[in-house]
Amino acid sequence: MEDTKVAVSKNLTCPTIGYYDGHAPAFWDGTKDHDVTQNYEALLGAIEADPPFTLLDLGCGPGRDLAYFRSLGHIAIGLDGSTKFADMARAHSGAEVWVQDFIDLDLPTAHFDGVFANASLFHVPKEFIETTLAAIWGALRPGGVLFTSNPRGNDEQGFSGGRFGRYYRDETWMALLAGLNLKSGGFKPVRRYYRPPNTPADQQRWFATVWRKYENDSNRS
Repeated sequence: MEDTKVAVSKNLTCPTIGYYDGHAPAFWDGTKDHDVTQNYEALLGAIEADPPFTLLDLGCGPGRDLAYFRSLGHIAIGLDGSTKFADMARAHSGAEVWVQDFIDLDLPTAHFDGVFANASLFHVPKEFIETTLAAIWGALRPGGVLFTSNPRGNDEQGFSGGRFGRYYRDETWMALLAGLNLKSGGFKPVRRYYRPPNTPADQQRWFATVWRKYENDSNRS
């Protein structure tokens, strides 16, 4: 039987996935030309491994960012809850794409140099975000990098336009990741900034952060 917490959370995530399934072509048309170069550079510039990098695009959507990472020669895998997005991402990027709900991730251990969570983790209900972050932590290689970008808010959550979201205060998001106390380690902040660039502060509605995986000394060989 499905865990009660997962079942309750899926009452929030499943309608969101359904929304994206039903609006996939329009979403592609509306986002394919967005300039997120700043976010690409934030992730790739923080990775300390030798390229090509192995990357997970968590919430890959129709595949815009996957195609970019692959164009640079990196090994990029996509993940999305929407089957329509996954099909489009495969077609646009030629990459492998996994279909998974963010609250029920099944990821390989210590596999990725970087995880790109651009406008995706805010769809995870607050009751499940620590579990999701723990799964991402486990999928990163030692010293691996997590990039996140979320819409700014006042810690409210609910449905807007058919999609569920949790809208964090900047301070809440920073404290959440910095305070993630896993048995084997956690995340250390690397960088934070607001988007879009070159706009007045009151119009920078997105908060971007970069984090590095660390392991407790007792877990290092």
